[in-house]
Amino acid sequence: MAIQKILIVDDSPTERYFLTDILVKKGFSVSTAENGEEALLKIKADKPQLILMDIVMPGQNGFQITRAITRDPETQDVPIIICTSKGQETDRIWGLRQGARDYIVKPVDPAELLSKIAALG
Repeated sequence: MAIQKILIVDDSPTERYFLTDILVKKGFSVSTAENGEEALLKIKADKPQLILMDIVMPGQNGFQITRAITRDPETQDVPIIICTSKGQETDRIWGLRQGARDYIVKPVDPAELLSKIAALG
């Protein structure tokens, strides 16, 4: 099944706008959340087909939210791509251990993002 509905979770309005712009131009339906708690509510209300997750956010961080999503039987089938400025290999490994399917370091390259989404679809 091709991915259509994507949830962007990032506390930066600039980053949310940038990612939304890339995805909407490619025909995706996009919703956004400013933090992990809001993301969990949105996922329960309208389950996305993919989540783009920032790590550094107020409240619970992206690693914690990713773990919560992938351990919940209702949401564990939703793939998560972590999009973060944390470029250390240890961060990437930890993110994948929490259940993320992929990991992109900011600034996000639109072509890289779209190819990673296509690989999941």
